[in-house]
Amino acid sequence: MAQTEINDISVDSSLVDPEKDLLGNANFAKYLADSICKMTFPEGFVIAVYGSWNSGKSTLLNFVVHYLQQKPEEEKPIIVPFNPWLFSAHQNITRRFFDQLKNVLSQQSSVPKGLKERLADFAAIISDIPLPYAQTGKALAALLDEKDKEAAELKEEVEDTLVQQQRRIVVTIDDIDRLPAEDIKQLFRIFKAMRNFTNLVYLLVFDKEVVIKKIADTKEISEEAYLEKIIQVSFELPIVDKTSLRRLLFEKLDNNIFAETPKQQINQSRWGDIYFQGIEHFITNIRDITRLINTLTVTYPVVKDEVNPVDFIAIESLRVFCPKIYSIIHQNPHIFVGEVNLSIDELKNLLNTWIAQLRDEDKQPVKNLLIHLFPKLKFILGNISLDEKQELEWREQLRVCSLEIFPIYFRLSLSAGELSNIQIKIILGLVENPEKFGNYLIELAKQKLPNGITKARVFIEQLENSTEEIPVNYIPSVVEALFDVSEQLLCQDDESHSILAFSNEVIISRCISQLLRQINETSRFELLKKVITQGKALSIINHEIAILKEQHSQYATDQSNYEEKWLVNAQHLKELEEMTTTI
Repeated sequence: MAQTEINDISVDSSLVDPEKDLLGNANFAKYLADSICKMTFPEGFVIAVYGSWNSGKSTLLNFVVHYLQQKPEEEKPIIVPFNPWLFSAHQNITRRFFDQLKNVLSQQSSVPKGLKERLADFAAIISDIPLPYAQTGKALAALLDEKDKEAAELKEEVEDTLVQQQRRIVVTIDDIDRLPAEDIKQLFRIFKAMRNFTNLVYLLVFDKEVVIKKIADTKEISEEAYLEKIIQVSFELPIVDKTSLRRLLFEKLDNNIFAETPKQQINQSRWGDIYFQGIEHFITNIRDITRLINTLTVTYPVVKDEVNPVDFIAIESLRVFCPKIYSIIHQNPHIFVGEVNLSIDELKNLLNTWIAQLRDEDKQPVKNLLIHLFPKLKFILGNISLDEKQELEWREQLRVCSLEIFPIYFRLSLSAGELSNIQIKIILGLVENPEKFGNYLIELAKQKLPNGITKARVFIEQLENSTEEIPVNYIPSVVEALFDVSEQLLCQDDESHSILAFSNEVIISRCISQLLRQINETSRFELLKKVITQGKALSIINHEIAILKEQHSQYATDQSNYEEKWLVNAQHLKELEEMTTTI
């Protein structure tokens, strides 16, 4: 892959050259630059361009500066760039502003002598006057009045000096919306203090809504009026249309990610379906593009030439915009690839449960992406038959739906040691039907995490800590299912070498006990009678009886509290023991 400079892809990246404009802002920037140079005004002038974060306002500012710098020498203004965010909380912004102003002006031969010194004196006084100072003590207020008088005198001297020079001064300021409220007010105080300075233009770009919220404690006037007193002319950046966003995304994909990818690897038909029916829904602004490109910049190099580019963009789009679905795909490969192990109805229920977790507007685009990526889902949702020969084609095309290729797509994905809350809810959504619930547990028992622990073991351990979340009327079904499948679960040995690690038998038994405590004693007894009569999971049954006997022995001296400590009373325990001897 061609080397990419970090400034080209970072969250705060912005373009500098108008020839690379893909959002249609270059013409506006050119005309604004022309206006700044040609307009006539008797005193300082403040222009603002409003736009949300990552709307392209910084790029627009760069374009304006570019066009200003292209002006003939006799028309070219002196440009003073100032980014207050770089200095906030580190030093006085007012002083830093004047330092930047005098440093730039001092390098210009056309600027009259003495201006640098006058600006330094003016800056020192302005910086010492706190904001606000209406409620300060009388002595301090008197001192500040003197400061104001001194500042006014120096201001006149600076103004007289500026009048002597002919070139216009353009101060460009970005990222005002990143500042805390007091710093924003300091900047606005500078604009007000220097309003009468001839040939001085401020060009500001910021998120108006953010700034208004931050200065919302301005008591004397409304926030809108507050801005109007400072800013003479303002423009709103239009919302970028889908076509421009698409053009920008594709250029960044071409230049930054797939510069060395052969064109024949991109199936245009599939790419069109996947983009327009799924990915485009999530690309709503420049920030969305930046997030996706940043992610691909990190994840693609390690799988280059081992994955299908179209499938990889789609999978990484889910990682960025729908991380819940991405995690589900990663942790449930048997659902999406390989043979169909569950019934069509069961798979439909699972898929619908997953999709139900999403925002309404995201459901159909995600569903479209899943169907295009995993043909197995077409079989489930559309009753479309699958050709076994297609698996070989998917393998050759490096598709994510190939069982062999699937893991490559998730090399930079951390393996979760626990099941997500969504997965737990999905599994518990099956408890109405003990058979389905048990079959799903068996499927989980076949899947091992990198540490050798099965997902069934992880689920049961987490279930023990959340038994109170299960409706009481479903508990008998859950307990019955655990008994039914416990023998098969016990056959799936978890690879733990610790002498202190609990066996699967202990974990299952503890979970059953926790569940039984959620129902009354009579129901517990009847449920245990039922599973013993069925004769399944003898080892778990014997383990449960042993635990019950231990409980009775431990609290035998205080039988008044047996209802709180025992799962079943003494008579019921005796009956259960007699039943186990006949099995």
